[in-house]
Amino acid sequence: MPVARLSKSALQKILRGQVSEAATCVIKFYSNGCHYCHELHDFYTKLADDYEDLHFFAFNVDDYPQVEKIIGFKGIPTLCLIKTGTNTPSRRVMPDPKTPHKKMWYHPKDIRKFIEKEK
Repeated sequence: MPVARLSKSALQKILRGQVSEAATCVIKFYSNGCHYCHELHDFYTKLADDYEDLHFFAFNVDDYPQVEKIIGFKGIPTLCLIKTGTNTPSRRVMPDPKTPHKKMWYHPKDIRKFIEKEK
């Protein structure tokens, strides 16, 4: 499944519980100036192809800087898994790695482990 770019209004609908369809969404929060975010792109795209039952999105934090405080993370890239279909969608933020990957920040195996645990 392809990665879709989220608009600010679409992200707000997801966070407010205004999406009635039950779905599991993986969102990569990024910024155009972040080299880790750019390096993570190809792996994230491949990951979306591997998980056809999940919806993969990307959101540029420069479009809505308050999102870091709203969701409760610091810095990018950040991955978040949100389950929609209720008035209070559940969300989990992937913890920062103890030892960051040299290029992508997150280690590929840790991303898969996070998704498998939280989906």
